[in-house]
Amino acid sequence: MEEQFEFDFNEVLNEFRNGKRLTGKDGLLAPLIKQLTQAALEAEVESHIAQDVLNGTRNRRNGVNKKTIKGTSDGSFELETPRDRNGTFPRSQLPVGNAYINRGQTQN
Repeated sequence: MEEQFEFDFNEVLNEFRNGKRLTGKDGLLAPLIKQLTQAALEAEVESHIAQDVLNGTRNRRNGVNKKTIKGTSDGSFELETPRDRNGTFPRSQLPVGNAYINRGQTQN
């Protein structure tokens, strides 16, 4: 089941002013990075499936895989990476076997 999350800028700013760290384990930015990455993956799989359908190939969503992402300045979080029925979805945001995000780019 997909977790619903809304990034509240004012709440994060208040927590930062009260001494909570931006990065690191339980840092303030990890939830935002998670939300943005999850949204990019969702848009990517929808576009991939739509392109398949336009090309006459039958395809559809086929659940998700859970993946722990590391590299957010010692913070980590779990993503639900979408799958397609044909197994042809080329997750460009997080290639298979990659669990790291660093400075906006993925690394093996």
